[in-house]
Amino acid sequence: MAEKTVQTQNDSAGDALDYRWHLAETAVEVEVTELEFALMRAFEGFGRWQSECLAGVCEMPASGPENALLHIIRMHDRPKSIKELARLANRDDVPNIQYSLRKLIGAGLVVRRGAGRSGVTYEVTGEGRRVTDDYGALRRRLLLAELGNLPGFSTRLAEAARVLNVLTGIYEEVARVAATHRRA
Repeated sequence: MAEKTVQTQNDSAGDALDYRWHLAETAVEVEVTELEFALMRAFEGFGRWQSECLAGVCEMPASGPENALLHIIRMHDRPKSIKELARLANRDDVPNIQYSLRKLIGAGLVVRRGAGRSGVTYEVTGEGRRVTDDYGALRRRLLLAELGNLPGFSTRLAEAARVLNVLTGIYEEVARVAATHRRA
C-alpha cells in the first residue's frame, strides 16, 4: 500500500502534503500528475492570452487554436496546405481546422489558393500580415518584456521547450499504444 503522504521536492521535511489520489500514489506519479495539471493550466492560459492579444489588434474574435493557425500560415511567409497545418499544429481534427480556416478567410485574414485535394494552400492576406505584425509587436511589448525581466529565464525556457518536445513524443507514442487497448 502506498504511503499516505508523498514528499515532493518543493516540500520541506515537516510540510509534506497529501497529493495522492487515483492518478498519483507514488512520488513519481505525483510529479507527473502535477506537471500534467500545470500543462493544462498553461495551455488554457496561453489560449486566453492568444485571444486577448489578437483582440488587441483586430476585431475578429478567435480561439487560441484559430490564432495559432493564423500564425502558422504566416510562418516563413509561404503558403501551406491543410496537411502541413495539421502536422505543424500537431492536430488531427481536420474538420475543426477547416472550420477555423473558414473563419480566418471570412475575416479577410487568410486566402485560399488552388483547387483539388492536393493543390489547395492557404496564405495570409495583406490584412492578415498587418494583424500578425501588430500581434507580434504587442506580444513583444507585453509578454516578452515581462519575461525579459526574469534573470536566466531564457535558458529555462529553452530547457522547458526541449522537455515539452520529448514529452510530446512520449504522449504520442503512449496514445498509439492506448489506442490498441480500446474497449469496443
